[in-house]
Amino acid sequence: MGQKLSCGEPQENELFDAVQNGELGTVEAMADVDPNLLKLRTVHGRLSALHVAAANGQIEVLCMLLDRSGNPDVLNRHKQTPLMLAAMHGKISCLERLIQAGANILLFDTLHGRTCLHYAAYYGHSDCLQLILSTANSTPVAQSWGFSRFVNIRDGSGATPLHLAARQRRPDCVHVLLSSGALVCASTGGYSYPGSTPLHLAARGGSLDCIRELLAWGADRLQRDSSGRIPYMVAMKHKHDRCAALLNPLSPEPLTWPSPLKFISELNPEPKALLEKALIEANKKREKLILMDFSLQPHPISDNMDNESEAGDADLCCICFEQPCTIEVQNCGHQMCAHCILALCCHSKPISSTNGGGKIPVCPFCRSNIAKLVVAKTKIEISEPESEMSPTKLRKLRKSSLNVGEGSSSSFKSLSPFGRLGRSSGKVAAECNEEFDKH
Repeated sequence: MGQKLSCGEPQENELFDAVQNGELGTVEAMADVDPNLLKLRTVHGRLSALHVAAANGQIEVLCMLLDRSGNPDVLNRHKQTPLMLAAMHGKISCLERLIQAGANILLFDTLHGRTCLHYAAYYGHSDCLQLILSTANSTPVAQSWGFSRFVNIRDGSGATPLHLAARQRRPDCVHVLLSSGALVCASTGGYSYPGSTPLHLAARGGSLDCIRELLAWGADRLQRDSSGRIPYMVAMKHKHDRCAALLNPLSPEPLTWPSPLKFISELNPEPKALLEKALIEANKKREKLILMDFSLQPHPISDNMDNESEAGDADLCCICFEQPCTIEVQNCGHQMCAHCILALCCHSKPISSTNGGGKIPVCPFCRSNIAKLVVAKTKIEISEPESEMSPTKLRKLRKSSLNVGEGSSSSFKSLSPFGRLGRSSGKVAAECNEEFDKH
């Protein structure tokens, strides 16, 4: 990217070496003697001192240079700004200072036609990515361009930041972008294979974590690129067997982020985080079964799922009798676990908001509309004899007491969307086999 320093004069070498090493006193002394030194550029990449400071995270030198020059958008040979280099190298403090100085987040370079958002996603710096997105949401960018348009901004090859993050195996960046409104099924232009979606690129890179995130946000396993390939074919071609097992159109479809939750007016960050975690956990259980069916090594699950000790310290969910109540419906006060909230609202594919689709979710206990979800307060109301029981015995006791006479537990079994098969038929599998026979 032209980061090496090559200058013709010893004095120039001394300046850029001092900037690169963060020698603030030396740089200030040289600038006091000859202020024009700060306008010098390296021979190879036409980098300014501001570029060098930003790329190396020298925040003190960067602040001094900004105070003296006043132009945060100086360009190098490839029209890259110091902001782009800070995003590229993950220098969050320099990135923040440049933004404060008025650096333009909408500038494109001439190397790949990318912005600072593309570079943060490509190199996997999710903190820089989040800062740039927050800036775009609170600056004139949101008014002139629109925030959604900025999140899905394309580079010179027609790739969005989500395409780059998925191709480079950056699951944290994929999550940040999807949460900010990135289009999960957008097709590329000339980047990689034309017409590729982020799911195609994640399959090519072999990242299970990226595939998991994309599927949870509604990525279509049957969408084809310009060559007619679905993501499953791409994963098989690059010998990513575990990814192919999840992308196989004949395997059960994953749960996706519930469309009905979009109708909840106030979904606070805390319950949203619990629901997202529950969604990933539910899909991990499904993935484990799929991978075992394909005679592959199951993906290790690090989350504490079905943790009985946690359930013993809080009220068990009266729907599943397995997880503690973590979510409360504020208008009626009923509580349940995040997994059951998802089971009430989730579908194997996102529903359309037209023609009756996307119905407002209702509380399963009182049938009132769910207007707001909050984190449930822990309640310990167990009598002394019961408190001496083990969590397993206590769960069985509660389950049996609620099952008597009402059959409420069985009525909620239909809420779970697990085990549903995909929409695909044998025709897709036949097409896949024909495709592989050709190669």
